[in-house]
Amino acid sequence: MQDTVARNGVISSIIQAANPVFIIIAVFLPIGALIFALNFGSLKVLNYVHILTGVLWTGIDLFMGLVLGPVLGGMEPQGRADLFRRLIPRMTFLMPVLAAVAITSGLEMAQRLGWSLTSPWVLTALIIAGLLTLQGFGLLLPNEIRIFKQLLSDTPDIDRISRLGMMNAKLAGLQGVFQLAILAVMVIIRFG
Repeated sequence: MQDTVARNGVISSIIQAANPVFIIIAVFLPIGALIFALNFGSLKVLNYVHILTGVLWTGIDLFMGLVLGPVLGGMEPQGRADLFRRLIPRMTFLMPVLAAVAITSGLEMAQRLGWSLTSPWVLTALIIAGLLTLQGFGLLLPNEIRIFKQLLSDTPDIDRISRLGMMNAKLAGLQGVFQLAILAVMVIIRFG
């Protein structure tokens, strides 16, 4: 019971820190667009949803790894912790949604276009998407929650916050590299 109350407190705090209006836009807009595309949209609409969410996901990851990561590396741990206090709550909602919508719309497009999920290039794209999913939901998201729990603590461990945040920035850069690889594979599938 106490664990549930603590978890609800963390979730409530993340929601407040992320700003409920931001959450509504970041979560419901991509998911709503996906639902519309799957049920009422043409292949063009589905393609638009897939490309837009994929570009946002890729761009944010590349920005995190190539721009923000080096900036953070030059900051003191307290400065990093202050930045993560504002960044992590929003990323916790935005990135999983962009990833899930991009992958789901991509799988649906592959089926609608009649691509065999066992063809070598489609299989390569699926493997990369699987790696991205494992990394995102298995490493990045749990680290974000760990960081936020530390930020809510009466005695936050600034060094731990800084270390986990830097790890996430580096992992985001790696995500961006995987996403560039999957983009190359998709171009080959589509035009090669």
